[in-house]
Parts: sequence; structure tokens; C-alpha cells
Amino acid sequence: MTDSRPSRRLRQGRASLAISFFVQGAIFALLVTRIPALQDRYGISDGLLPLFLAAVPILAGVGSVGTEHLVKRIRPGLVLRVVQPIVSVALLAAGSGTTVWQLAAALAVFGLTVGALDASMNMLGVSLQRAYGRSIMLGFHGAYSLGGIAGASLAWVGAHWDLPLPTLYAPLVATLVPVALIASRWYVDRQADCQADHLADHLAAHQAEDHGAAVSMRALLPLCLVMAFAYIGDSTVSNWSAKYLEDVLHSSEQLATVPYNVYMVTTLLGRSFGDFGVRRFGAVAVVRAGALLAGAGFAVVAAAPSPWVGMGGFTLLGLGLCVLVPQTFAAAGRLFPRASDAAVARLNIFNYVGFLIGSPLVGALGGAWNYRAAMLVPMALVLVTIRYARSFTPVPAGYGDGHERPRTVDVG
Repeated sequence: MTDSRPSRRLRQGRASLAISFFVQGAIFALLVTRIPALQDRYGISDGLLPLFLAAVPILAGVGSVGTEHLVKRIRPGLVLRVVQPIVSVALLAAGSGTTVWQLAAALAVFGLTVGALDASMNMLGVSLQRAYGRSIMLGFHGAYSLGGIAGASLAWVGAHWDLPLPTLYAPLVATLVPVALIASRWYVDRQADCQADHLADHLAAHQAEDHGAAVSMRALLPLCLVMAFAYIGDSTVSNWSAKYLEDVLHSSEQLATVPYNVYMVTTLLGRSFGDFGVRRFGAVAVVRAGALLAGAGFAVVAAAPSPWVGMGGFTLLGLGLCVLVPQTFAAAGRLFPRASDAAVARLNIFNYVGFLIGSPLVGALGGAWNYRAAMLVPMALVLVTIRYARSFTPVPAGYGDGHERPRTVDVG
């Protein structure tokens, strides 16, 4: 009887990639949670700050596009091994400069390399999931959430003790960079290491055809929309949850800091167990359930009569939204098995599109109308995901070469 268990090499690759997701979650949290400190350090006005913040996701999109072409010549694992330390050092540079141009340069490097990092990490994750033959993508993104919680907690310590940014960032970067570099020794690349494993022979069989395979944007578009809608919801929580609780639901300032932490914890929990749900019920059912939970969460937040009810809504949001992004990357890999790297790189751009749209959209609607009504807009967009759930169904072998998608849908 053939042993279908993953080999030791694949298990090592899975663990090493999870470490990279964790490190990136921590690094990104250390940036976004200390934006007020960066603003104070460089004397940036409230009017100028949004330009700096918008530049990062725009440049990240450029980095993701560039990675699509780069991995035609360089393995995704090598790209990740190079850019992850650069992202970390760029964070330290952003916190250590003294002039605005130094911050701009550091954030530019951070944006470009974080786009390459996000794309290459998810390329490796999609390839590993295919080699495993079962859902494992949610676990990687769970590691990212855990890193985000750790990074945000360390940022809180820095703020509580009034630590200068270089004092906070330097020892963390000095620790995380070697950890990531050591872990990178065990990355499993579709182009190389997977060829040695009997569970991944089918990946090697298509290797010679990968560069010639095309990605149809028409077929990929539903997944791009789901990705953008998910990040519109995510950025709404990260940017507006505290303000919403304090200004709309009249909570205390201390209580207003709780919803985002609750959201991150429930995101971690949902991703920790989400892979089991995908294996048991199928990706389509999990995506539909996630969209319904997220929609219900926004509805509860919009109608909440008290801060505690509002926090219940943010809890539902974490459990619902957490499954959408990992499953979208996985679906792109299934849809274009011979061009999964290109599909992931293009899909990753809509991560940043959603991030750019979400916060300004809710802010503009809240200012012009009211914030309760503004919460109904991301709710509606997330619920639209249900319409595109069929895009997450497994596809027949050979699909992904420009053929039309079959009309029949396997709901798992």
C-alpha cells in the first residue's frame, strides 16, 4: 500500500514557510501600530500622512507585478529569502531616520519588497498545498495572524514604556532576520525541491510548460473581486473599529482598543481550524459560510446599541473574513495549475486595491452620512462574495489553459 503521508522534506518546508508568515505578520504589525510614533518622529502633518500611507500599498502592487516576471528566472523561495530581510531592515530604517526623505525612502523600499514578499510567500504556499493534496493555506495565514498579534503586543509594550522606535525595532529585527534566514534553508520550491518528492511528481510534470501557460484575467476576475472585498472589510476593521466604538457607541478610550485585538484573535482561531473545515465540507461551503458570518458581523456592528454588542459584531467579522483570503490564493492555484505563480502575483495586487479603497471609503461615507450606514457598504461587498463562491470549486485536470470554466459546480 502506498504511503500517502507527506514526506519529511514537505513537512520541513511547511514549517519553514509558516515561520516566514509569522515573521512578516510581526513586522507589518510593528509598522502599522506605530504610525502615530512615526508621524511624531518626523513631524509629518495630518494632511501629508495619508500620502505616505497610500504609497506603501501602491508600491507593494508594483512589487507584486514585478515578482510575476522575476519568478520566471528565479525560484520564488530565493526571492522570499532575499526580500524578507530587506523588509525587516526597511522597518528599522523607517524608525531610525531623522528627515522626511529618509522615511520616504525607507517606506518605498518597504512597499516594493513587501509586495514581492507577499507574492512569493503565497506562491510557495499554493505549491505546497498542491504537493500535500489537501488544504493547508489557512494554517500559513494563521501563522501570519499570530505574528501580527505578537507584533502588536510588542508595539504596545514600546508605547507603554515610551521606547524610542530604534530601541524597539533594532533588537526585534536583529532576532527576526536570522530566524527567517535559517528557516529559509528548508523552503520547498515547486521548481526544484518538489521534484524529489513522490507526492509532488505531478508538479514537475508541468514544469516545462509553466512559462508558456497564460493567465486569463477573465477567469481570474471573480477571485480578484473577492480578494478586494475581503481587504475592504479587513481595512475597515483595522482603521475604524476603535473610532466606531468610541465615537458612535460611546465606549471608553481603553475599551475602544479591544475590538481590533478581538478581531485578530478570532482571525487566528478561524484560520487555525479552517483547513479542517475545507477538508470536511469543501472550499465553496467554507467561503460561503465565511461571507455570511462577515456580513452578519457588519450588520451587528451597524445596529449595535452598546459597545459590547459592537464587539460581538467584530468577533463575527474575524471568524468570517479570515477564511476568504487564503482560500482565494488556493483557488487561483487550482484554476491555473500551470501558471500558479503568475496567478498568485496578479491576485495579490487586489490585496492592496482593497486596502487602498476600504479605509477612505468608510471614512468618506461616515463623514458625509453616518458611520452606522457606512458599515453597510463593506457588508454588501462581502456578501457579494457568495455570488462568486463557485469560483472556489475544484476544477478538472487540464483546466487553466484558457478554456471556459465548466458550468457544473461541485460544492464540496
